[in-house]
Amino acid sequence: MNGLAVHELTALVGWAESFLVVEHMGGPAGFVLALEGPGVPYESLNYRWFSSRFDAFLYVDRIVVDADARSSGIGRALYGALAARATGRSPRICAEVNVRPANTASQRLHERFGFRPVGQQDTEGGAKRVELLELLLDEEAGHADGL
Repeated sequence: MNGLAVHELTALVGWAESFLVVEHMGGPAGFVLALEGPGVPYESLNYRWFSSRFDAFLYVDRIVVDADARSSGIGRALYGALAARATGRSPRICAEVNVRPANTASQRLHERFGFRPVGQQDTEGGAKRVELLELLLDEEAGHADGL
């Protein structure tokens, strides 16, 4: 998982507002890990970007789908469950996707789910560039805006 050490994952799970897992064909096929923001002592450049701009949000630090289960709707199901859980508790879900190097599968997932770009920034000393995304939640309808 991008060089994430066990103690780092343990800290993230401890800070998580939501940690949802999807099973497929008898085993785990994906998960989403989201942190409430601002206020978590997380040093992520992207989390800090959102913290400096929004008073309240749910930050998707990780959404992972097993390679064998991609394009099966698991990512969409994870985001649907997260949005349902967050509606009425947070005004928005925030995430980022790599645009350099491009992660086109992640870009498509976020676009199809209704995330909108709110900024970009370089990470890892300029080796990567991310697009920062926001999904506004509609409390009255109980779902994400535009879905």
